[in-house]
Amino acid sequence: MEKRIGTISILISDRQVADEINRILSEHADIILCRQGLPFKDRSVAVISLIVEGTADRINALTGRLGRQQGVECKATMSKT
Repeated sequence: MEKRIGTISILISDRQVADEINRILSEHADIILCRQGLPFKDRSVAVISLIVEGTADRINALTGRLGRQQGVECKATMSKT
């Protein structure tokens, strides 16, 4: 399968899942090129942006695992080629 470049946006409204999110991201470190996080403490939400490179299956697997966590919203966008 061909590799794609993409982005993943993660919104975390429940900080109790932060350890699990970090564990999942560590397991997929081989496809993560860049990670940027911004905690909004006054709004009780955190935003993490990822730039990834991998097959569509791997990127979707990461997005799916993240999105199944309580208090987490996650979306991926990938290049077509």
